[in-house]
Amino acid sequence: MLEWIESFNLAVWLRESPSVWAHPTVLTLHTTGMAVLVGASYVLDRRLLGFGRNVPLSAYRWIFPVIAVGLTVNLCTGAMLFAKNATSWGTAVPFFVKMLLVIASVATVIPLRKIVLSGNVSQSEARRARFLAIASILAWSGAVTAGRLLAYLVVT
Repeated sequence: MLEWIESFNLAVWLRESPSVWAHPTVLTLHTTGMAVLVGASYVLDRRLLGFGRNVPLSAYRWIFPVIAVGLTVNLCTGAMLFAKNATSWGTAVPFFVKMLLVIASVATVIPLRKIVLSGNVSQSEARRARFLAIASILAWSGAVTAGRLLAYLVVT
């Protein structure tokens, strides 16, 4: 199955093309998408942890569409990068760790979105939001680290 994925024309082009529009562009888009996604998440997480308390949570509604754009870019470019290296990444522990941490990170956004958009945060929801913010920061940091380790620990 992994060899079949690597045989896709797009995967072969990304792996073998000397064009700047191949691997370098996809990797740059993935990095940019990650910066947008993780950066926006961190902005919200820091607010939920008490930084900028004078700014109402409702002012952070803009973050969720930004997170969605970053996630969409990363899902598309990540699938392309995976296809390019499917046989090596498809069996690599750092890749599985990264994917689990990305899933955990996204899973924190869903309840945080509900809390922020409700506009009416109770004391128990505030505690839950702080816990989710800490989990988000740790999970995104771990996902980024695991992704970088792919370049050093997995032979492609």
